[in-house]
Amino acid sequence: MSLSNVILLSQIAGYAIALILSLCITVPMSLHQDEFRGHCLLFSTGEWREDDGQFLVQWASQIYCNYVIFVGVVLFLAAAVQLYRMAMFLHKGTDSSFVSAFVDVIGNIWLSVASLIAALMVTLGFLTWCEDMTERFPSCEVAAGKQIDEKDGIDTTHFYIEMGTAQFGTWASFAIWVGLSVCALLKLCRYHQLQNLRASMYRERQKLINGGGPSSSTSTTNVPTNGEVNVEAGEKGPQDTE
Repeated sequence: MSLSNVILLSQIAGYAIALILSLCITVPMSLHQDEFRGHCLLFSTGEWREDDGQFLVQWASQIYCNYVIFVGVVLFLAAAVQLYRMAMFLHKGTDSSFVSAFVDVIGNIWLSVASLIAALMVTLGFLTWCEDMTERFPSCEVAAGKQIDEKDGIDTTHFYIEMGTAQFGTWASFAIWVGLSVCALLKLCRYHQLQNLRASMYRERQKLINGGGPSSSTSTTNVPTNGEVNVEAGEKGPQDTE
């Protein structure tokens, strides 16, 4: 199996995994916002009331959760399109062009950066929320399912597993898209080497064509004919006998 086929199969497997991981981002984050009545717990803080044990939440901006959901949707669409493209290349026995490979490198790097930002948002924002939860409960996981904010009517039953799934999805997506960027870069380097090889072969052939013309013409003019040799031999014959 050639190197191009190995890279192509690796890309197909990578995009299939990226497609699944994007669902691990979009689905739990969407469920979280629905259960929290449109609020986003990322980077949200608050204070515990001593009389009833309720948590007075100072909700952070929804842009954090919306950005993570947006990244998940973009990763899903990009992975689906790329998976279809690579599958068609494998079916037809072809591969992407140099320009297409260059676009893949730029696009994959951009998606890797977007995934990294989303992963940091989920990790740091969830850590901020859990710091307040651990002031009352032994761990953040124990706080799941407790009625901590009856005023806003939020459902905290599944927030811990939803944030954990989203955190796994974002970091795993970041790793996968970095790997896909490397595969696209390897393919781009391979195309660049082939172009350099073709250009070098073309220059060498031009040198052979330009260098072979004068030498062949010179050799035809300097070689004497058999008639001239015979004539010279006939003229020298009597002198040798004398």
